[in-house]
Amino acid sequence: MTEAPAQSGVRLGRRGVERLDLLLLTIEALDLNGGEAMLWTSHQMGLQQRFPNRVELWKRRCHNPLRKSTRRDQLDPVDAESLICLVCAMAERLYPMLHQLLSTREPEQLTEQRWSLVYERLSDLIDERMNPRRGAVMRLQARDTRPALHRELIQTLALVAGPGGIDRLRATLLDPTP
Repeated sequence: MTEAPAQSGVRLGRRGVERLDLLLLTIEALDLNGGEAMLWTSHQMGLQQRFPNRVELWKRRCHNPLRKSTRRDQLDPVDAESLICLVCAMAERLYPMLHQLLSTREPEQLTEQRWSLVYERLSDLIDERMNPRRGAVMRLQARDTRPALHRELIQTLALVAGPGGIDRLRATLLDPTP
């Protein structure tokens, strides 16, 4: 299992916080009990001080300015590092499903059905939790760009599973390019 974060963390910019929350939403889209699984995984990793319950986990995620209800202050660097570790641990746990989605060896019809379910579930979660008046949310939900963005999120999760995933995800989130 992925190790708990060190006391020093990284200060994520706006795009990094948005991306981190979208990865957590993607995890919830892949795992129907994603919220509970994240809480359980955080406790397994020794992060119960940071995330003792679902409400505290939700509070950390609400630093994303794209959400319907958002917190104005910046995400604490230790919380950011904890969420990065949590995303990587969950990606590792969900890797067989990620591999199936990205595999080219599966029958095409089966792969399309799987992607359709992911698109639908992730779109529903974005509609439910994000502010639809924000331009970035409109782009996330645009019919022409949605599949590519959702695939990019799934690929990111697959790339951060396993050894070195925390460093790869941190580097991705700190990258200022869109």
